[in-house]
Amino acid sequence: MPTNVFVLGHDDHNQQVLEAMPSAEHCVFHPLLSFEEIWGEEISFGDVLTSAQRQLDSFDGSIDAIVGFWDFPVSSLLPLLRSRYGLPTASLEEVVMCEHKYWSRRLQRQVIDEVVPPFALVDPDSGDLPDDVRFPMWIKPVKSFGSVLAFGVADPEAYQAALAEIRDGIGWVGKPFDALLEYVDLPPEIQAAGGQACLAEEALFGQQLTVEGYRYKGEVVIYGVIDSINYDNSPSFLRYQYPSSLPEAVVDRLTDLSRRIVSAIGLEGMTFNIEYFWDPGTDAIGLLEINPRHSQSHAELFADVDGMPNHEAMLRLALGQDPDFPYRKGRYGAAAKWYLRRFHDGVVRRVPTQEEIEAIQHIVPGTTIELTVAEGDRLSELQHQDAYSYMLANVYIGGADESDVSSKYDQVLAALPFEIDDVT
Repeated sequence: MPTNVFVLGHDDHNQQVLEAMPSAEHCVFHPLLSFEEIWGEEISFGDVLTSAQRQLDSFDGSIDAIVGFWDFPVSSLLPLLRSRYGLPTASLEEVVMCEHKYWSRRLQRQVIDEVVPPFALVDPDSGDLPDDVRFPMWIKPVKSFGSVLAFGVADPEAYQAALAEIRDGIGWVGKPFDALLEYVDLPPEIQAAGGQACLAEEALFGQQLTVEGYRYKGEVVIYGVIDSINYDNSPSFLRYQYPSSLPEAVVDRLTDLSRRIVSAIGLEGMTFNIEYFWDPGTDAIGLLEINPRHSQSHAELFADVDGMPNHEAMLRLALGQDPDFPYRKGRYGAAAKWYLRRFHDGVVRRVPTQEEIEAIQHIVPGTTIELTVAEGDRLSELQHQDAYSYMLANVYIGGADESDVSSKYDQVLAALPFEIDDVT
């Protein structure tokens, strides 16, 4: 009998990754609402939950696993759905403990205070400057993803301008996040904050990176560290790169910190990723945020270098199996996901055709190109953009080493025929 696995927030790109996994041989992957059905101009947490339950209830067969790799609301819906259908899961409280940035910071301060920057809860309607948080700082909603409505500010004027933008857009995620919080028995201070407050925290400096791992039968396993490299003079990501270039001693410290905080939260049977900064000048580590899921952006990187995408760890855990993640058994010595961006507004007049993309992928082996815009798009009207740039494409590349990967990306970049008209 096949193993029926429901994929919450299904999309074609990740479907291809799932079907290529070793454990997929006996699995049938069923879309459980598409990416577009979950994220639109509005997110209705209650409607999405009801629609997912209705689809599962009508399925004529066994429900063996429910998986997902996207941020809210997928990450928060999973424990609710798994509990309803008798599947193993971490508790919803443990997930929300990570998702709510203010709650997460309070817990971090209790467990690994040495890597937590000064932070404060902010009412976006008041405009008051937080006490004990110095400039430069970041101001962001207590729930956001993809750096949406997250602003780095260096003075009171920029702080007020950022709050004005946040007030205009915070409800898109804040309102459905408030709906989720009704399912959780919250501590009084988190109940009072709700889902539409902001977090101010002092800026962290240095090299940004992500630690990925999982917890299985009480053991916290770290299976990889990924470098996050920004565009010059910008907080927007240029690429994720694996393996990390960090010194081994720093990786050991990050591993210890990650095990301590995950052990305090719980997250049994789940993948996770934790974002940090390491300052090579001072050797200081700062923790940015904890995500109760692995990063789908890293799936091809792990497959290229280690021989197994992190989706495989997610699937095996959902089926109650040991992920037993391999090490350096992939086709390539290094891999990266590149973010092709534009930093001012425009209207897309032409994008590469499928035939052109396939030709580039053939000429530059180890490459996968995924467009994120279409002809006619006005960049400033696209959803899910960070505060500083507009995404045009994702480019996944495997190579012999970092230099080879970078050289391949230069080839791809020169060959991609975008035409975009400037708009002021």
